[in-house]
Amino acid sequence: MIISLIAVAVIAYFVGGLPFGYWFVRLTLGSDIRTMGSGNIGATNVQRTAGSKAGVVVLLLDIAKGLLAVWLGSALTGNRPLGMAVAAVAVMLGHCYPALLRFKGGKAVACFVGAFLYIAPLAVLAVVPVFVVTAWLSRHISLGSLVGAIVFPVFVWWIQRPPESILVASVMAAALILYRHKANITRLRQGTESVFSFKGSRK
Repeated sequence: MIISLIAVAVIAYFVGGLPFGYWFVRLTLGSDIRTMGSGNIGATNVQRTAGSKAGVVVLLLDIAKGLLAVWLGSALTGNRPLGMAVAAVAVMLGHCYPALLRFKGGKAVACFVGAFLYIAPLAVLAVVPVFVVTAWLSRHISLGSLVGAIVFPVFVWWIQRPPESILVASVMAAALILYRHKANITRLRQGTESVFSFKGSRK
């Protein structure tokens, strides 16, 4: 079992480390997304700097790799919750710290959505309105992500009543998202965070 979990962690990490945002912008625009906007490789920065269609493509690809990683974790460990929990955390870490980009990646929100759509779909669906309302009222995608991450483990426990390993993974995932948004938190407090627009960002 330990060997299987190690294999799951390694595979999920490298799946998460596939830098779709970087590759897509490089292939379509010939540019390095890391030098554009916030420098983040995730879908939000791609949307702001390369357009909404590019943002949607990258969002879907990042969600897909979260799903794929947890599916593989389930398959390799006989559908054990611990295997899926390890895969969920590992795929997010891979996205945040990809070896292919010298460990400088995104914030793992889309990976998080994909991973937990497989593990706790009802909890994810419950968080969506929280994210949408918060982002719509504040005009800050980052704030929607932060609030969604904070309430997610509560929804996992309340709705799904999962095994302990899944609940722990949801807490770890939320903590990672909060940590990766620490610069956004600072800008939100200072009133300098970018405001969301379908046409790109504005201050």
